[in-house]
Amino acid sequence: MAASEGDQEKQEFLKEFGDGYGYPNGPKSVDQIRASEFNRLDGLVYLDHAGATLYSELQMEAVFRQLTTNVYGNPHSQSDSSIATADIVREARQQVLEFFNASPKSYRCIFTSGATAALKLVGEAFPWSDQSCFMYTMENHNSVLGIREYALEKGAAACAVDIEDNVHDGRCPVKISQHPLKRRFFTDDEPAGAAYSLFAMPSECNFSGVRFNLDLVSIIKEDSERVLEDSHFHRGKWMVLIDAAKGCATRKLDLSKCPADFVVLSFYKLFGYPTGLGALIVHETAAKLLRKTYFSGGTVAASMADVDFVKRREGIEESLENGTLSFLSISSIQHGFKVLNSLTMEAISRHTASLAAYLRKTLSNLRHRNEDYVCILYGGQNAVDMGPTVSFNLKRPDGSWYGYREVEKLASLSGIQLRTGCFCNPGACAKYLSLSHQDLLSNVEVGHVCWDDNDVLHGKPTGAVRVSFGYMSTYEDAKKFIDFIKKSFVCTRNHPMSLYKSTEQSNFYWGLKEMPQNVGIHVKSIIIYPIKSCTGFSVESWPLSSTGLLHDREWLLKSLAGEILTLKKVPELCSISASIDLNQALLIVESPRCKEKLVINIKSDLYHHTEEIVLHAQRYVVHSYDEDVNTWFSNATGRPCILLRNSISNNHVCFERENSVDMCRDVKSRLHFANEAQFLLILEESVSDLSSRVKSNAKNVAQGASLNISSNRFRPNLVVAGAEPYAEDTWKNLRIGGIFFTSLGGCNRCQVINLINEGGRILKSNEPLGTLASYRRAKGNILFGILLRCESVDEIELGKDLWLRVGEEVHPDENLNGRQSPQTPTSELQMM
Repeated sequence: MAASEGDQEKQEFLKEFGDGYGYPNGPKSVDQIRASEFNRLDGLVYLDHAGATLYSELQMEAVFRQLTTNVYGNPHSQSDSSIATADIVREARQQVLEFFNASPKSYRCIFTSGATAALKLVGEAFPWSDQSCFMYTMENHNSVLGIREYALEKGAAACAVDIEDNVHDGRCPVKISQHPLKRRFFTDDEPAGAAYSLFAMPSECNFSGVRFNLDLVSIIKEDSERVLEDSHFHRGKWMVLIDAAKGCATRKLDLSKCPADFVVLSFYKLFGYPTGLGALIVHETAAKLLRKTYFSGGTVAASMADVDFVKRREGIEESLENGTLSFLSISSIQHGFKVLNSLTMEAISRHTASLAAYLRKTLSNLRHRNEDYVCILYGGQNAVDMGPTVSFNLKRPDGSWYGYREVEKLASLSGIQLRTGCFCNPGACAKYLSLSHQDLLSNVEVGHVCWDDNDVLHGKPTGAVRVSFGYMSTYEDAKKFIDFIKKSFVCTRNHPMSLYKSTEQSNFYWGLKEMPQNVGIHVKSIIIYPIKSCTGFSVESWPLSSTGLLHDREWLLKSLAGEILTLKKVPELCSISASIDLNQALLIVESPRCKEKLVINIKSDLYHHTEEIVLHAQRYVVHSYDEDVNTWFSNATGRPCILLRNSISNNHVCFERENSVDMCRDVKSRLHFANEAQFLLILEESVSDLSSRVKSNAKNVAQGASLNISSNRFRPNLVVAGAEPYAEDTWKNLRIGGIFFTSLGGCNRCQVINLINEGGRILKSNEPLGTLASYRRAKGNILFGILLRCESVDEIELGKDLWLRVGEEVHPDENLNGRQSPQTPTSELQMM
């Protein structure tokens, strides 16, 4: 984009949204703040401030100076350094109360390890009874919902409610609609007026950005009989808890006007550092009702070890804070508050609101070339008060959904960091995505869990994309994100309806001087990977087994905690190489971290023990090795782990659950530890074409890395040559020598192919995945290479010795010996 065009667009933004943008009356403009305090964001667009905002570099310099020029001791002592710490803690409590305009005569600040710990403290110490109720808005974080367990276990009732604006009733600005009541134990007693109940709400929904009407606090506390007249508990004594972890970072919560009993927060949400520290702001009358069971260091005045005697401290802070406070972290929050106070919360609110309003308006106006809307926004209808969070999903021109993981993956390749999923807010997620209880249970039944890759199930999104702004966010951040959405997801007249180009669409060598001579399609190389995710070895010929290439991915590494080690999680695995000597029946492993090779006799039965593991919804019986072998691999990987081998005699596909979303592609064949299929085939001409494209986009290649993209980056079993680029996309079946294979479709690529092993250094870049994403996307997948299943397994099981050899001719789509050509979707163009 020309500079003048970019300047013009910014001027249009400022004309419409610029009244509050950029801190015009502050000590620094937002551009000055970015230049002087956030140099590390150069080239990066960070849009997950609802998850964790960013600390300022000047803030951290001040923290470092403080810690290196002062001595702070444990405050549970009387030394000078301990007294200095106690003073710092006392001042920090006062700063927190001042930030919320909470009178120290009425409120106390209890330091915790975070908002979640503060919520847990309220839940476990609240005076629940069988006449109490825990009522909470649907739009609440899981950490708030967890209080329900304490309430139900004590015999109390629990129920979720929806909050709506009530414009038809001038006396009450909100309407409360109750969901079914839940009880763990039956009771027929009429709730008494003396029972205490708890109402919980966020100041701002972390899913949608909707800000709640804080008048609800006074309404619940003072007028519960009217507003809760349909509830069994309308006459109870109601206390109110506000989860301010998200909302207070960009809007001031004034407790002098909003008399909540409990407010919870985490400081990293406010100013980035420190993590692992939060607070419970509690009204003094509410604090006196809390009843803690556990006592610890700092909470007792006296106790006896061999007698049931304990005298607790009387101070509210002392009685509720367990053990030694995180006093060094507490000492650092003053520098975070200094940043916010210098800008003022009012200015931060206006600044972030201008960016969110700009983004919402722009996204809501995006249309495909068929005039269908691209973006479905959540939470912003009917002039609802919104925070600086924009939550949405994207649609294709045919009405199907782009998966949020596809958006997140492509955003990451573009240097944009955001958040996707349900954001630990199941009620808001179900509400805005219109997911019924049956939808949610069906998703769980097929294996969907939080944070997995299953972003669209049964035709519906399971979560959303969330963009959230912080005090240091800029117009340029929002604009880069909008440009990314337009480029990657909006189909216009100048933008193809499909970004997935098969041979039928691009019958050329992009960037090559001339077409290759027609020498016939043939096998160029064969690679076996004995240990999953480790480097393999090339051979001139190799035997087949019922699982694919003999010994391919027959071993894997597992952490002591039970986690399977893969390249995604442990990139260092690509520096470990493994090979097989068939003549001597040896597995030979090498690592730059180990002086000597590891040699294992693969015909030996000297296994340590046998166990079962689950991988890709399949259950395997595996053997483990002795301590010497495991010590070698622990040294090679830099973490404790064990080597496991798949048991050939028990190698049967055994699914943990039917129709699992985690199941591999090839459900008919025997497999070792391959992710999806027995074989992965790559066409050399496709690699050459991709390499040429990457070279034209060299800025995305990691510094010091080679620009040449080799076939090894894609971890193929078979590299073939002699066809036009991407011809393999259209192959339905093929014959190599006398062996028949079926194509299972394209291989979906992830960021593993961006790892580069340069002389033992593991480098990461955005390539070649970034380039592939620009022209090889199909329904949320970035495809390169094809997966194969061997159709000659019966011959192998009958004892026929079948080998693959380099140089053998490859015959695509041959229907020989009466074999039927199977149908696969690889040749069909799909919407991006």
